[in-house]
Amino acid sequence: MSSESDYNNYVTYGPNANCTLALCPASLSVYQYRPTLGGNIAFLVLFGLAMLIHIGMGLKWRTWFFVICMFWGCVDEMIGILYLGPQHARFRPKAYYWIFIPCDILSLILQAVGGALSSTSAGGSKNAVDVSIAGLSFQVFTLCVFIVLSLEYAFRWQKARRADANKKPVSRGFKVFVGFLSLSILLILIRCIYRIDELSDGYNGPLIHDEGLFIGLEGVMVLVAVYCLMIAHPGPVFAGLDDEKAIRDAGMPVESERQKEAM
Repeated sequence: MSSESDYNNYVTYGPNANCTLALCPASLSVYQYRPTLGGNIAFLVLFGLAMLIHIGMGLKWRTWFFVICMFWGCVDEMIGILYLGPQHARFRPKAYYWIFIPCDILSLILQAVGGALSSTSAGGSKNAVDVSIAGLSFQVFTLCVFIVLSLEYAFRWQKARRADANKKPVSRGFKVFVGFLSLSILLILIRCIYRIDELSDGYNGPLIHDEGLFIGLEGVMVLVAVYCLMIAHPGPVFAGLDDEKAIRDAGMPVESERQKEAM
């Protein structure tokens, strides 16, 4: 039986990797296991199907920005702020775009840089892991801030709504939209927290070598979030946004000209 010392001349990870399954056991890899073929095929098919459906919905409803950025559920909530009434938000609606989208891009850049450094160092760089964790931690922080601001906005809107004698019931479609959007944000938050814990011990920790946890808390979380955003798609809910009658019929307040100028 071969021991790990028999493979000292092989590199298992990085740009100079020369250790293939034909030469080395999977236990010598960074993850210490060979990914399940069936599970990866299933994710490939389901994510591919989701991509096609989102493209189709984007073409139908002409929601170009959402199609490009649908991975970030916050964009839907920003549209919802405009829909319900910007006067209840802590900041101007456009501020949410300029704050949270750049924050998300920054967190993704940090994660990408960390991954690139890990590849070039054959997984041996602690700095690479630290950069990846910094990106994930920043993403969790901005998600939590966004959730708090969203909850505060919902509270202020509900309070103002109770005081409105002419209020109309909120449409069922909008309630479904908010529910599935909230679920998608929660799933992404869970995924990010898991990845932080996974990388907390670098590439030698127990979590990074557990394929079941990776499938459940990474692949499944993101996959379900993607499908939630099909139900929480802005097209069907906000199709009549420019139609004041449609907005009133849905039970939403119509913005005044002063509110529109404030955006």
